[in-house]
Amino acid sequence: MNPVSYAFAIAAAAIALLAVIEMLRRQRFRERHAFWWLLAAILSLVISIFPVTLEWAASVVGVEVPSNLAFFASIIILFFVTVQHSSELTTLEEKTRVLAEHTALIEERLSAVTERLDSEASGQN
Repeated sequence: MNPVSYAFAIAAAAIALLAVIEMLRRQRFRERHAFWWLLAAILSLVISIFPVTLEWAASVVGVEVPSNLAFFASIIILFFVTVQHSSELTTLEEKTRVLAEHTALIEERLSAVTERLDSEASGQN
């Protein structure tokens, strides 16, 4: 690895890690959402500082090209992020449906009360 790409890899991984930490600090991420992104950023930083680590891990796992292992690990992390978000989306859709039904019932009751009050008011005149 030449020095320019080595420095670029370290800088990119450090920026990614700092971005995730900053989003956590500003409460733009919740901890449960940030876990996988923190893991990915930390792994990227470790691998960019110590590229031999990726080569070692690839040889242990039996992968011939170390970058293939990095891509595979990235896909696995993105898979877990997607599963987590899908689970939360399903929960939110259910809550939204219940709230919409509840709002419709309240609007129906309000309409009935308004009609009754209007009819009583017109009956008194």
